[in-house]
Amino acid sequence: MELNREHFRAIIFHNFRRGLSRQECFDELNSLYSDKAPSYSTVKNWYNEFNRGRCSIQDESRAGRPKSVVVPEKINAVRELIKQDRHVTYHEIEASLDISMTSINKILHEHLSVKKICSRWIPHNLTNAQKKARVDWCKEMLEKYIQGTSKAVYNIYTGDESWIYAYEPETKQQSTVWVFQDEAKPTKVVRGRSTSKQMIACFFGINGHVATVALEQRRTVNSEWYTTICLPEPHPNHQGVANNPRITMKTNCVFRRIANSSIHSAKQSVSQPCLA
Repeated sequence: MELNREHFRAIIFHNFRRGLSRQECFDELNSLYSDKAPSYSTVKNWYNEFNRGRCSIQDESRAGRPKSVVVPEKINAVRELIKQDRHVTYHEIEASLDISMTSINKILHEHLSVKKICSRWIPHNLTNAQKKARVDWCKEMLEKYIQGTSKAVYNIYTGDESWIYAYEPETKQQSTVWVFQDEAKPTKVVRGRSTSKQMIACFFGINGHVATVALEQRRTVNSEWYTTICLPEPHPNHQGVANNPRITMKTNCVFRRIANSSIHSAKQSVSQPCLA
């Protein structure tokens, strides 16, 4: 017959009632059962319990967490917490559901198969129509200018205006979110609560940057500003472009725009002779 813990506890209790000391009890057990006998510290602890009046040799019920909390109810609860807040942390899950870090880790990675990754920053969220317009325009230009080999590409300038914001960007850790196995990688628009901002217009040609125009004194952005201040900057008569040896003063300047702002489609802007 194989003796278990409760059997040894009964023997220790018997020796305690016989009046044996802790050492005498341990020596007797060791001589009878050798390496299967309980340790001296176990004998000592049970003598202390019996001295305090304990008579039971059964394990007492313990308050606290059960042996395993990785059950369907807890798994579903963690899933809901993630859906409600993709930035939720281990400590917040622990405080909300009262489960250990080890159990949380097991639920997240073995049962929900989620991982925490950084959101990819993008400049703007474009609609499908806006994306298609840009692709169509690029295809049209590639066909019209023979995949860029035509010299006429030196006459094309593109530009757009944008607000430059001053703000405190999130850290890499603050940008991480939980993502389920079948979900796409998250993205976020690069914009936050700004402390100040400045409107500028930038123009580019085939050789790179041509001109940058700032909106001074917080003026209103309208077609008049766009046609009288912005467009003359990258025009061939302007010094920054006139120095280009491939562009002569007689060259017709062609501006292309694919932005969605109303100032680009305003009657005054469209009527400019340098726009196409």
